[in-house]
Amino acid sequence: MSKRTEIYVLVGLLLVAAVVYYLSRSETPGMTGVLASDPTFHPLNVEEPHLRLDLLEKIKKLEYSGSHRNIFTFGPPPPPPKTLTQIEDERRRSYPTVPVPPPPPPVSVPAQLFGYASMPESGKRVAFFLDGEDVLVVEEGSVFLNRFRLDKIGNDSADVEEISSGRHATVQMVQPVSGDAAASSQNQ
Repeated sequence: MSKRTEIYVLVGLLLVAAVVYYLSRSETPGMTGVLASDPTFHPLNVEEPHLRLDLLEKIKKLEYSGSHRNIFTFGPPPPPPKTLTQIEDERRRSYPTVPVPPPPPPVSVPAQLFGYASMPESGKRVAFFLDGEDVLVVEEGSVFLNRFRLDKIGNDSADVEEISSGRHATVQMVQPVSGDAAASSQNQ
């Protein structure tokens, strides 16, 4: 096709598009006129509506005794609310209680406290412990038997801390058994 023919075809197509647009624009969309489903329908002539208070009072006095459920949901009505005792019982049944482990046994120091003394130069106190046949001389704050720390020395007892657990114990002072009394008690 030549260039001149292409221009004529283009002008012709533009004219056809303009005519189609003009004709479709002049038509009104939708339906014209009013349609009624019932030609005999006449609206009520209510010039002055009054609120019927007597009917409202009658309705207020009525009590609804239904099942108190939502009629718009499908299924059975919800169960009645549970009391606190029922909730506690269910929790006990569903979560068994774990028995509390017994407390650890009290700290027992294998040595016996049989005396104490005060150092004249420093004023520190030392305690004397008997471990079997060995006598241990321990200052306040020192560690003995690789497990215990002597915290404080009192007049008739000593406070001892077990290093591994941090538990405390009080060791009472005892009278050491003399050699003759020990031999007689072993013979009996």
